Amino acid sequence: MSSVSSLVAFLSRRAVLSAVAATALAAGLCGAQPAQAQTPVRFTLDWRFEGPAALFLMAIEKGYFKAEGLDVTIDTGNGSREAIPRVASGTYDAGFGDVNSLIRFRDENPTIDLKAVMMVYDKPPFSIVGRKSRGVTADVKSLEGKKFGAPAADAAFAQWPIFKTVNKLDDSKIRLENVGFPVREPMLASGEVDAVFGFANSSYINLKSRGVPVDDIVVMLMSDYGVELYGNVVMVSPKFAAEKPEAVRGLLRAITKSVKDTVANPELGAQLVIKRNDVAKVEVELERLKMTLEQNVMTSWVKANGFGGIDKARWDRALDQIGLTFTFKDKAKAGAAFTDAFLPASAERVF
Repeated sequence: MSSVSSLVAFLSRRAVLSAVAATALAAGLCGAQPAQAQTPVRFTLDWRFEGPAALFLMAIEKGYFKAEGLDVTIDTGNGSREAIPRVASGTYDAGFGDVNSLIRFRDENPTIDLKAVMMVYDKPPFSIVGRKSRGVTADVKSLEGKKFGAPAADAAFAQWPIFKTVNKLDDSKIRLENVGFPVREPMLASGEVDAVFGFANSSYINLKSRGVPVDDIVVMLMSDYGVELYGNVVMVSPKFAAEKPEAVRGLLRAITKSVKDTVANPELGAQLVIKRNDVAKVEVELERLKMTLEQNVMTSWVKANGFGGIDKARWDRALDQIGLTFTFKDKAKAGAAFTDAFLPASAERVF
């Protein structure tokens, strides 16, 4: 072979090898692309890493968010009402908060089309928790003449005007004291107040853990006393919903699987909470989680109709109840606070 022919052959081999290398590099880049394409999502809880947070943490543990192309960061919250401005402002893409406060927020901020996209607490954990030794019983009239610990930012306290109206209570006989979340149950345990407003899955468990005898604790779930409101929802920012609707759908698919797995294995759910909250006790958070699942998530309506949606007739009745103590500027617009457009198919939500 002439020197010219040898040079041509050498260059041809170089070209082939370069092409192969380029192809391999491109394949490698394509293989890495899903990680690069993960959509970051900032998600705020309503409260600390306690039992109910497992409903969302399970999706991280099982890789459900990642499988949907989402890189979800879950942060703690400061109350189910405060999740709303966090998401409305775009500081968070999505969050877990009180739908009744969301409805009021929409009426007060009509230019912000913040919506709930998934119902999680079909029955709200809004409750009044008192002590028999302080004269509180299951009879709602026993609340008259009592002193309440009432955190201003608490979603349960926000429903007090509805509760007292529906139950015809004379609140002139009731003393309300604004207290911080950290001292709410300690004040009730020490007898400084007779009852507190709070979530049943929080206040009841916290009182037990402080040594208050179970038979001395009275839990009045507002839903058992004529209050037809819904509870906590997943909400997404208007910007996130408009710009990344498929990411919203993926988020809800992952959360649906997460809730299903938590229902099936609450013990694992409690362990996931403990990983992120080193002062929590697994037996306490497991009880809190099971209580939440039984009372708020897996209701008879959800078992019959599937997780994540709403009953329109009940929604309308809830709006009417909100209107008992809140003057709507535009009830229809405020009430359009829920959309099922991003929910998974019905068959995926029955479990």
